[in-house]
Amino acid sequence: MSPAPDLGTDLEAGTTALGLDLGQGQRQALLDYLALLARWNRAYNLTAVREPAQMVTRHLLDCLAVAPLVHGARVLDVGSGAGLPGIILAVAFPRLEVKLLDASLKRTRFLTHAVRELGLGARVEVLRERLETHAPGSSYDTVVSRASLPLPALVAAAPALLAPGGRLLAMLGRADAAGEVAPPPGYVLRLQALDVPGLAATRHAAILEAT
Repeated sequence: MSPAPDLGTDLEAGTTALGLDLGQGQRQALLDYLALLARWNRAYNLTAVREPAQMVTRHLLDCLAVAPLVHGARVLDVGSGAGLPGIILAVAFPRLEVKLLDASLKRTRFLTHAVRELGLGARVEVLRERLETHAPGSSYDTVVSRASLPLPALVAAAPALLAPGGRLLAMLGRADAAGEVAPPPGYVLRLQALDVPGLAATRHAAILEAT
């Protein structure tokens, strides 16, 4: 898999702007992931973003923008879809153990293939399940979701999934999406803007943490 040279340049510039020090091997793995996604997208329609340069900004850099908020080592990506942000975070941060949760057969097939091709099998597990039926063996330091489920459902489910001191990161486009969501007792919900290099659209993370 050999991506066009300008994609590598765009990715390096974007990760530098985010303050992330990724090695060449990590950046190449992210571009390899995009090549896999583009190939599978022709048959499985995994993402509406199809232009490679837009994928760098709207997928890779968008997911990496939440990286400073990730807490601890055990991460659950709810409604992972094409592995966004779970696979991206796992490539960028070798300390993470990531579960990719999605109920769709076609998406979990892609996730399983991508995890194998990228050599992430020791740290990343694909789970074909719904959030409401997921019963983890142990709790998570971070539960993350990228606009896959309504925020009220994520907030309601998070306390049963989070370890002490853990946090939910719900990636949102509109800030007002979090305005009327009441946190569970003992938790606080706050909103933080995310700055994605090269992206004019507004991005936010709704962050749920214990008080």
